Amino acid sequence: MPSFAGGNAPAAPRPIDQLPRLASQTTAENPWPVSVLSQKFHVAVDKWPAAWICGQITEINTRRAGSAYLTVRDDFEDVAISVSGWRDFARKAAAFRQGDRVVIHGKADIWIKQTRLSFIGDDIRRLGSGGGLKEQIDELRRKLKGEGLFDADRKIPLPEFPSCIGLICAPQARAEGDVITNVNLRWPSVRFKVVHAHVQGPQCPPDIVAAIRMLDADPDVDVIIVARGGGAFEDLIGFSDESVVRAAAACETPIVSAIGHEDDWTLIDLAVDLRASTPTDAAKKVVPDVNEQWQLVTGAIERMRMRIEARVTNEIRLVDGYANRPSLTRPLTMLEPHQRFIDEARRRMDIGLRRITDDASLTIEKLHASLTALSPQSTLDRGYAVVQAAGGHVIDDPSTVSTGDPITVTLKHGQLNATVS
Repeated sequence: MPSFAGGNAPAAPRPIDQLPRLASQTTAENPWPVSVLSQKFHVAVDKWPAAWICGQITEINTRRAGSAYLTVRDDFEDVAISVSGWRDFARKAAAFRQGDRVVIHGKADIWIKQTRLSFIGDDIRRLGSGGGLKEQIDELRRKLKGEGLFDADRKIPLPEFPSCIGLICAPQARAEGDVITNVNLRWPSVRFKVVHAHVQGPQCPPDIVAAIRMLDADPDVDVIIVARGGGAFEDLIGFSDESVVRAAAACETPIVSAIGHEDDWTLIDLAVDLRASTPTDAAKKVVPDVNEQWQLVTGAIERMRMRIEARVTNEIRLVDGYANRPSLTRPLTMLEPHQRFIDEARRRMDIGLRRITDDASLTIEKLHASLTALSPQSTLDRGYAVVQAAGGHVIDDPSTVSTGDPITVTLKHGQLNATVS
């Protein structure tokens, strides 16, 4: 019989008749291959009779025609089993949804490749919806919504350029690497403060609550990400715990949930300020892309340069226009209209003054002629004389004087003194 302890592995599988028939006959030198153990399990399980099982559907996939794949969870214990079925079973299963409580008839089976226990169903019936996990979560959701914990006005906007991110995730989780790697690719200058916590099981809610409060109290943290990879519905149940939801709603630092995959949902998604479909999506939503921001800055600088150049060009064009104006190239032309106005005014004034003078001269001449015509001298010039008494008054009636009165006779030239006789 070949010996394997401390030796080399066989180059080819040994025939079954060369292997121990019973588990008790195996030794370190003569073991069973894993495939034989898995086959033994399969044979043993295949002998089990068919059974009815009950539980709650946490996952269901009936998208492929003629087949159905479900995950059914125990109503009280954290235990689940994969259920699959075809044809008539698949047709019946298409009427069910996640959260439905069901009873399923079928047989247990071992998938040899992974030695995994599953259940092959041939009948499925609705058991009722009361008391299931989904119904409990829905009831809690309605309660918290009534308190206003999910209201939009409670949401806090995320900082545009965070410098420090608080990350809550499981130790050595893929979600941690996804978030940190994608954030560093997009915005390398950001820092992280990572808090490890249980992300499923009974320790999950208190760990998550403590981590949220710790990061919320840290003044360096600008935004918090709660991240977990995908999983079955029951694996994510801790993020629908009332204490977790209330801690997320009370968090004063902007908080983002990235729980599971896009189709997964938990109550914390409703209480946080922003829900991301995956941890990678959270990284994209929390920080900007440095390349996009650089393009924005470059574009803004280019637009500013173009506007400044256009402004300077326009001002140069205006200055050139002013410099080429006749008023600057020939400054005296600015005085020409005023000079013409003054010259015209002087000409009109000269004409006006001449007219006034001529009119005044004509008036004087007319008045002089009238005055000359009415003057006593003109009468004397025609040969008449003016006789005046000694007192100087003109004698126009002989009876006004007496014989011997002196009189004066004024002629055209000179005067005569005489006595009345």
